[in-house]
Amino acid sequence: MKLSLNSSISGNSVSNPEKVKVLILGSGPAGWSAALYAARAELKPLILTGSTLGGQAALTHTIENYPGFPEGIGGMELGELFQKQAEKFGARTEFGLATAANLSKRPFAITTEGNQYLAETLIIATGASPNKLEIPGEKELTGKGVSYCATCDGFFFKNKKVAVIGGGDSALEEALFLTRFASSITVIHRRDSFRAGAILQNRVKEEKKIELMLDTIPLEITGKEKVESIKLKNLKTEGIESVEFDGVFIFIGHTPNVDLFIGQLALDEHGYLLADNRMQTSVPGVFAAGEVADPHYRQVITSAGMGAAAAIQVTRFLQEN
Repeated sequence: MKLSLNSSISGNSVSNPEKVKVLILGSGPAGWSAALYAARAELKPLILTGSTLGGQAALTHTIENYPGFPEGIGGMELGELFQKQAEKFGARTEFGLATAANLSKRPFAITTEGNQYLAETLIIATGASPNKLEIPGEKELTGKGVSYCATCDGFFFKNKKVAVIGGGDSALEEALFLTRFASSITVIHRRDSFRAGAILQNRVKEEKKIELMLDTIPLEITGKEKVESIKLKNLKTEGIESVEFDGVFIFIGHTPNVDLFIGQLALDEHGYLLADNRMQTSVPGVFAAGEVADPHYRQVITSAGMGAAAAIQVTRFLQEN
């Protein structure tokens, strides 16, 4: 669910900032989990949702590996349950996106399009965004057959031929999801083996609708008003061919959403927020949770755990300060 920013959401103006004990940026599993724990500690946390309510997890059709749901659960549905539980204990939700941050002193100043918040503590759970191929035709045909979310757009490709680019868990999960709609799915991966888990690999290999094209990279996505074909190069033979497709779904990793914090917080070599085992960043009082600080696991359960840990540390930090 995409949310538009609106300065009338809150009565606070930038000249009249709202003071909060705990401000949480992001509404994915890490953000909601942090909100739940902070709310139960009676810290009255405020969560700024960001541009996508529920984060990347909400875009996943079925989550099968979150404990307590043996039959699986929809990503959006799980996010709604997270939100309901956090708000039950007093967390507040504002539909908005942070546009500026000043972490040079406490309280930390966070600005949205129409509001400003002064936070005694900050939990950054802004997640990560899908990477782009950066090839000709990708940008021009985004929304016209190029997609980064099968859950969002799969319905529009009933009985169509589509390509899925990537070799990790997300790529194979989305390829399997697309079998509900597309007549055929070709998974294109630059290496000769996948990085995805063994169970997912086996499911993909057993699925009759899915074909595999390994050692192959896309060079260009072509089409006038919509996707018509992809120019592909085989890395072993160096042969180049154009293959007709009606749609292209791209899953090649994510980039952490840290633009507001560059130069203010320490990052690792890949641009993720550096946090210690207590979720503390390089600035005291600022904590990080979820995929914005997790380049390794990137799971709903690990993000939720990081959110809980961050909120527990926030509670201790406020007690000590």
